[in-house]
This record gives sequence, C-alpha cells and structure tokens, in this order.
Amino acid sequence: MFFPKNNLTLMMLSTGFLFVSSAFADSNIPEEKANTTTTFSTIVIEAMDEGDPIKTYVDYKQANVTRNGLDKKDIPQTIDTIDVSKYKLYGANDLSVMLQGTPGISTSYDARNDGISIRGFNADTNDIYRDGVRESGQYRRSTANVERIEILKGPASVLYGRSAGGGVINMVTKVANFDSKSSVGAYVGSYDNVGGTVDINKVLNDNWAIRLVGEKSDANSFRSGIGFNQEMLSPSVTYRSDDERLTWTTEFTYDSLNRTPDRGPSYDNLPSGVSIKTGFSGDTDNIVDETKSLRTDVKYEFAPDWKFHWALSYRESFQDFDNFFGGTWCSEAGLQIDGKACNWQGKIRQSYAWQQTTNKTLMNTFDITGQFKTGILDHKIMLGSDWSNEKREPILGNYSSGNSAGLYYRYVNPFNPSDSSLSSGWSTLNGTRPPETSHSETDANSLSFFLQDLISFNEKYKMMLGLRYDSYDFATNDIRNHSKKSYRDDSLSPNIGFVWQPIERQNFYASYSKSFAPYGGRGLLGVSTSIDPSLYDAEPQFNEQYEIGVKSDWLGGGLNTQLSVYDITKNNIRYQPDSINRPNDWEVGQKQQSKGVEFSFIGRVLENLYVRGGYGYTDAEWKKDSRSTVIEADRLKGKKLSGISENTGNLFVRYLPTQNWYGEMGATYVGSYYTSDKNTTKMPDFTRLDTAIGYKDDTWGVTIAVNNLTNKEYWRSSSMPGTPRNYLLRVNYFF
Repeated sequence: MFFPKNNLTLMMLSTGFLFVSSAFADSNIPEEKANTTTTFSTIVIEAMDEGDPIKTYVDYKQANVTRNGLDKKDIPQTIDTIDVSKYKLYGANDLSVMLQGTPGISTSYDARNDGISIRGFNADTNDIYRDGVRESGQYRRSTANVERIEILKGPASVLYGRSAGGGVINMVTKVANFDSKSSVGAYVGSYDNVGGTVDINKVLNDNWAIRLVGEKSDANSFRSGIGFNQEMLSPSVTYRSDDERLTWTTEFTYDSLNRTPDRGPSYDNLPSGVSIKTGFSGDTDNIVDETKSLRTDVKYEFAPDWKFHWALSYRESFQDFDNFFGGTWCSEAGLQIDGKACNWQGKIRQSYAWQQTTNKTLMNTFDITGQFKTGILDHKIMLGSDWSNEKREPILGNYSSGNSAGLYYRYVNPFNPSDSSLSSGWSTLNGTRPPETSHSETDANSLSFFLQDLISFNEKYKMMLGLRYDSYDFATNDIRNHSKKSYRDDSLSPNIGFVWQPIERQNFYASYSKSFAPYGGRGLLGVSTSIDPSLYDAEPQFNEQYEIGVKSDWLGGGLNTQLSVYDITKNNIRYQPDSINRPNDWEVGQKQQSKGVEFSFIGRVLENLYVRGGYGYTDAEWKKDSRSTVIEADRLKGKKLSGISENTGNLFVRYLPTQNWYGEMGATYVGSYYTSDKNTTKMPDFTRLDTAIGYKDDTWGVTIAVNNLTNKEYWRSSSMPGTPRNYLLRVNYFF
C-alpha cells in the first residue's frame, strides 16, 4: 500500500472522506427532496446553455464513447466526462492541458502530438477519437468545436479495435440540434491572446436545424519568439422526422493551426540561470496542422426499443514541420557528450528535421441496439460492424544527431538567443530544404464484427459480455528504397463484467477486458521493409485488465462518485536481443504492468456549492526485460515507465452566491515522473492554482479568469515549463 506525501493529495482524499461521511449523514433526507435533486442531476444537464454556471459541475448520465446508449452506471469500467467549456474559461484549447490532473492520466508537452497517456500507456497515435472516428497519426488536435471529452479507461478493443490498452478518448462535436441557443463571443488575455467565437444554432422548422460553429484566435507565448494562430469552421445540418424516430446529422469541420514551435532543450539540458521565458525557435521554424473531416450519421428507431445507427466519415489531416529542436549544452570545450568531445563551448547545439505527413481515414460503421427477454433474463444488446481504410504518407528529412547526413545544426547562446549561428552545411542550400531522407506510403484496411450484451438477472445483478473479431491488412511501400512489405492478421477481443446494485444509488462492478495492437504495438501505421514480420510479430501484443469499482450517487443524487482499482499487463513487447550485431532481429517477450487506484467526484454538495475533481495513483513499471546482452544497470525490470506520474489529481469548487454570479477556485496536481525508462532523471511535481469569477443571465455572460494564481514556476513536461500567472477576459452574448 502507498502513503501519499503531497499535501494536496491528502487534502483531496480527506475531501472525498468528508463527502462520503456527509452523504451518510444526509441519508435520511425526505424522499420528495431526493427525487427533486435526482431530476436536477439527470435532466437539467441536457437543457443547459453553454455558459450555464453549473453545467460543468453536473455529470452526464450517458457517454457516447460506450457506443451502446447505456447509462454509465451499467458499464463495468471507469468513465470520465469533461465539459470543455470548463477549461475554455481559462483559455485552454489543447487536449493535454484540459486533461491535466485527471485521475490516471499523464500529460506532457509535445509539439507534434498531444502527449497523453492513460493508466500508464500512450494514447496519442491510436486511442483518440472524434465522434467515434479514430484520429490516428501525428498532429495537434483542436477542441474549438468540441462539446465534451469522454474517457473510457482500460482496454476497449471490444468497441474500437486496435489500442495501446490504457483507454480511449472520444471528443464529442457540437452539431445542429433543436435545443441549443446561439451565441457569439470574444476574449482577450495575457501574452496578446485575442480571439472570437461564433455558435449559431438555428431551428428552421420541426424537422430541420442548422448550426455553424467557428473560432479564430491569435496568441503569443510567455516564451520569447513563440506564437500561433488558429482558424476553425464547422457547419452542420440535422433532420428529424415528425415522429422523432429518425435523426440524420451531417457535419463538416475545417481546422487550421499555424505556429512557431516551441521545441527547445529539455529540463536537464539547460544550464543554471536560464529563464523559463527564453524561447529557442528560429526565424524560419514553423509547424502547420490542417484537418478536414466530413461525417454523416443516421439514427433510426425501427421498432420499440430497437435502434439502427449508421455513420460514414472521411478525415484528412496534414502536418508540415520544418524546425530545429532539442539541444545539448556544452559548458566547456572537450567535454564528453555521447562519447564525443564537444566543440561548441557556451552554446546549445540543436538538431534539425523537416517532415510532411498526410493521414487519411475513411470509416463506415453500423450497429443495432435493442432489448428483449429470454425467460427471466433481460437483454440489452448491441451488434455491429466497422470497416476502415487508413492511409499515411510521411516524407521526412531527418538531419538530427546520429544521422549519416547530420551536418545541419544551430548553435544558440541560452543566455542570449539572438547570439546564434548555423553549421557550415547550410551555405550550400541557398535557403531551400535539404533533400528527403525517407518517404513511404502505408495503406491499412480493417474489418470487424462485434457483439455486446448486458444481461439483467434481476434489478440487482447484471452481467456484461462482449466479443469482437478484427481482421487487418497493412502494406507499406518504401518509395526511396523501392521495396514493399505487407502484414495480415486477425484478433479476438473479449470482455466480461458484473454489476451488483444492492440499493438504487450504489453500483459495484468487476470486469475483465483485453486489447490488441497489431504489428508489434507500433503506434503509427507502417510496416518496416527491413524487418521480418514473422519475427517482429511472432505473437500479437496485447493488454489484459482486471478492474473492480463502485459508482455511487450521494445527497439524493446531487453528487456522483467513482472509485476503481485496476491491474493492466501489457504482454509480448518486442525487443532486440542484440541490437549491435543483429540490428534487424527481434523477439517477443518483454512485459509492462500498471496498477492503480482512481477516485473522482462531481456534483452539488450544498445548495449553492458545487465540486468536481479526483485523485489517481498509477504504479506503472517494467515487469519483465528479456534482453541478455545489456549490463545490469541498463536492465529495465522494476524500473518505472517514463513520463507517467504516480500521483495526479485536481479539485475545483464553484460557489453561486446568487442566481447569476459565481466564483471558482481550483487546484491541479501533477506528480513527479521519470523522463526515461532508465530512471536517471526525475521531473519534480507541481500544484497549480486557478481562479475565476463570472456573471451569466439569459443574454450575457462575462468571466475573468486567472491561471496559475500564485505565479508558480514549474515544468509541465521535461521540455516545456508551465505558463506563469496569466489572465483571460471572456464575453459572450446569447440569443
């Protein structure tokens, strides 16, 4: 058992204890009052305006990420739902920033990805979805038109196919409907942060509604020379039949992010005395992310309690980066760095690369959900099929350290970044990019069939059974080397869970689930043309999870909590028995394990007082290292997985002294973690305080928010310090 030492951790655990205690103390409240509060927690959330002061403090009854339309309390896995407007209050638009402090989730800064891990395993490249469509590949995801973020924790291959096994994230897009109001807004804040939003939802008649969501923003960073501008436009149209049994929605999103990247030296490569406000980007450094997606979605109730759902979507994302990155500090000439003497005394040497990558995803999916009885058993069943085609084409110019063409460097004085110079090789390029060093095309097809059944024996006992079959076919064409290689396989993904509801508002559960990751668990699509697949994927990589937990409603249903304990094992990790003498040989045998406890809460605890937050403990380590050619000090067994915080948590409290005014105070805690699997450098933990005050009536909404109230200096990742104290004023007009 572990004993948290951080004060915030203890505070949140104590808070959770007080909630439970107060709930039991209040267990004798009149039934009429309890029913009133339950109505508040389950119905009002659906009709709340975007800027409603309590919208972000009331839980959703269901989550689209489960695909089956069941209540979250009937799902034997942990599900977190985050209302995006909660974090837009402080100016956050990045997925990783919004998920900071969420129990069991570790976040970092990555200029090319989002930097998110769930329960110890990376989710960036395969486990992030938008409206149920996989957003594979390397690029930064915008939340400009996202309503809420849903996290299904643990292996979810029975619902989504290939996965890293820690969980999946689903972003739910704002689309045309018959309830939402319209709004326009503007915001201004620290570091020249300015932007405007538009959200026009128009009901044309009883059958048709249209919506247009847009945002344009421009901001600099607290780091010198860093900035970005973003444009997003998302129109949608929804048709609803007269009997409301048929709903058809079509939505398009265009999102463009143009930025000067912040890819400076890491925490342990900066000399003492360098300000965290120092940026290391050059005049020509740039990253462009552009996404276009089109989705059409049909839901039809063809019989009482039976529904058909079909969706077709196409997404194309493009990333173009051309910049220097990282950096190695040379304090004195002749110092040994990576076995060689440095000769750039007093400077940081940065590496260089460029890449253009296109990811295209075409997905067709359908499912049928329904209810029926067999004897005394009630069944809530879902069956369906997914088909997808994913194409990835990366064109790379890799001139970083260790590359045979590694002659392009930038040398920067960290105490005066304007004092910089380029390596001599640049003089021959005449301002153009150096030639590509790799170019490949990957085409991946997958077809799956799945079945899931929630069986109710009676009102207290339920069992969830699920099974999915996936077949997949990867083919990669190495264009530069004129070689091709393909890979085919299939996989079965089961899950089983039990739910026990001894009383109405207490749901205990236990479950087993399994995930798979084809072709050695590679996060990015692609088959190496130099590796024998029969060695690299002799056995499939897979995760297995055992989880127990309880989902509870307290205070008459006004407060919802989740408590879970889990154990995930990642099996059949690939490794090289002798990377020096046999660089193309691989074997299967390494193992990782993640164990943890998570607790979360959301809701109303007093008449005008709302809370949300949680705490997560994650113990993720190498369970087995099969390499026999490394020295004992380099063996990974027993070492912690890199980038995974053992302790994470947050606590936000919102008080409404009147119907229209409110104030909020929140704390976000990210625990320490190792920057590499060798466990040589450990990042310090941090606690950040945020606060806001706001006003909202039927027409106007105004908020003033302060992020990092105490101006704490911290590092959100090994390569990115946290933003100092900053402010944001946001004004919205509703109609």
